Amino acid sequence: MQTSAALSAQQLAEYSSFAQTLADQVRPLSRKWFRHPLSIDTKADESPVTQADREVESALREAIAQHYPQHGIFGEEFGAQHAEADFVWSLDPIDGTRAFISGNPLWGTLLALLHRGRPVLGLIDIPMLEERWIGASDSPARLNGETCQVSGCTELRNAILYATSPDIFEGAELAAFDALTGAARMRRYGGDCYSYGLLASGHVDLVVEAGLQPYDYLALMPVIEGAGGVITDWSGQPLSLESQGRVVAAATPQLHRQAMRVLGAAMT
Repeated sequence: MQTSAALSAQQLAEYSSFAQTLADQVRPLSRKWFRHPLSIDTKADESPVTQADREVESALREAIAQHYPQHGIFGEEFGAQHAEADFVWSLDPIDGTRAFISGNPLWGTLLALLHRGRPVLGLIDIPMLEERWIGASDSPARLNGETCQVSGCTELRNAILYATSPDIFEGAELAAFDALTGAARMRRYGGDCYSYGLLASGHVDLVVEAGLQPYDYLALMPVIEGAGGVITDWSGQPLSLESQGRVVAAATPQLHRQAMRVLGAAMT
């Protein structure tokens, strides 16, 4: 991932520091609601939302507006604001709301900074485990300040594969996912954004999902790429705001190519 010519290393360092400050500020907000009684609403897409989601995103938006009023914001709960700006923050206050409301600690907060539509900074924060991955253009990904790296797995037959749930796949997607996992060493479910952190740290080799929204995957891209991995859509194309929500993240280009072949054959 190359830094845009219009974005200096100094700017990127400033934004990385700010993103971590944001994550620090909202950790207590999400933690205070975890495993406590919550009112749960259902959104138009049938996904759940709680006051914790809304409170965290509101705090993130307020801090961004105060520090960078010229920046745009694209958030899960409150939509887009100044989306035409050169710099736009993508926010997922609680990625893994189903995990959150069921007492599973593997949910996280996702922050990404887009420069002219392209993610140049991504952060995965797991509040209950106090683990944080951050990736930025031209820099190695880090977990709690220490450089992290993908596993180096090159063979699908040796790969540990994760997906959040089999319920995210429909029709031909499910058949393709079954074909892929049938060729892998092991498949496991759960984790939401945490699975991608595990991939960036070399514990998981492949993550395959469908039905994601941009705020679900934009923050993951700089982390996976900064750790040496590959992340694309199911056609092997770069992810963007216009992608259809099918995501493949792999430890190596070789493993990614094998996954693409299996998915492509099953989807035709």
